[in-house]
Amino acid sequence: MKKLVFIGCFIFFNILNASNVEKVLNTKSIVWGMDFLDDKKLILSFKSGQIALLDLNTKKLKVIKQLNNLYTKGQGGLLDIKVSPNFKKDKTVFFTYVKNEKDIGLTTLAKATFENDSLQELKDILVTNSYSSTTRHFGSRIVFDNKNYLYFSIGDRGIRNNSQNLRTHSGKILRLNLDGTIPLSNPFIKNKNALAEIYSYGHRNPQGLFYDKKREVLFSNEHGPKGGDEINIIKKASNYGWPIVSYGKEYWAPIQVGEGNSKEGVAEPIVVFTPSIAPSSLLVYNGKKFKEFEGYLFSSALIMTHLNLIKIDNDFKIIEEKRVFEELKERIRSLVQNSKGDLYFSTDNGNIYKVLSLKN
Repeated sequence: MKKLVFIGCFIFFNILNASNVEKVLNTKSIVWGMDFLDDKKLILSFKSGQIALLDLNTKKLKVIKQLNNLYTKGQGGLLDIKVSPNFKKDKTVFFTYVKNEKDIGLTTLAKATFENDSLQELKDILVTNSYSSTTRHFGSRIVFDNKNYLYFSIGDRGIRNNSQNLRTHSGKILRLNLDGTIPLSNPFIKNKNALAEIYSYGHRNPQGLFYDKKREVLFSNEHGPKGGDEINIIKKASNYGWPIVSYGKEYWAPIQVGEGNSKEGVAEPIVVFTPSIAPSSLLVYNGKKFKEFEGYLFSSALIMTHLNLIKIDNDFKIIEEKRVFEELKERIRSLVQNSKGDLYFSTDNGNIYKVLSLKN
């Protein structure tokens, strides 16, 4: 598969004026995840542990839950939040957080029931086997496919070899049924030397995950080391190479990480970003409001403080890239779209923005 490596220059570069966004609210805290309960109400997860509702009509914010037993050191905290694909029937909200187990942080998938603007019956679904003394690379994003499977991502927890070790959840993308059970079709379910929840492995720190229902493709973006951030197509049982292969360099010297850029049996990324952009959220736009961008990959950036708009063809080759909202100079953390095609994003400054235009 041919990929596009961005090294200092881009196929298409454009900066939009800040008038193309509307600041909805400053929350004064990092909004790590967002999802729509309906077209005018967002449910938010704050890294510090609060879950809140935001009414987009009144712009009023209401905290409805504070998580306890939360590990907040380093990159730890409350992570992603997603509304069940069967929300109208089951009223379920899923979220990932870093659970504090004897002062060790473990990425955990949990759920709760949403009733009367509150969350009830909070329950852990999977406390992952992701032990590490480090405070980094917890992941984690949640997504659902068109068969009601739930996927969520976990970083390597700062221990590189975890990603190739099938006896740990670290450095993996996991797949479960909505009730928390393990799908019988999972690739390693009959492997006694592997954890049955694993769907793919060899990841460093995937923080963007999106299932494109039209293409029936699961996309992910993940942090590389110094350079080498990736967008991948996630396939069952596939190895994405970390730390055996990488497009990135060591932090301490301009030395290649691993054996090189590619290796037989290792899945190739469709996009590589050098220098690093620090990707954090991902979606495939499918709304009518910005019709000309239908099917584009939208990938947020932390370090480079922009939103990437990437056009791909039917063979997943990159034919255009454009970077927008750099003039905000804010780390874009989470990105969501409602059923009408409205686009919102959060930043680490605590701001939530509505996108008004993606044109010049």
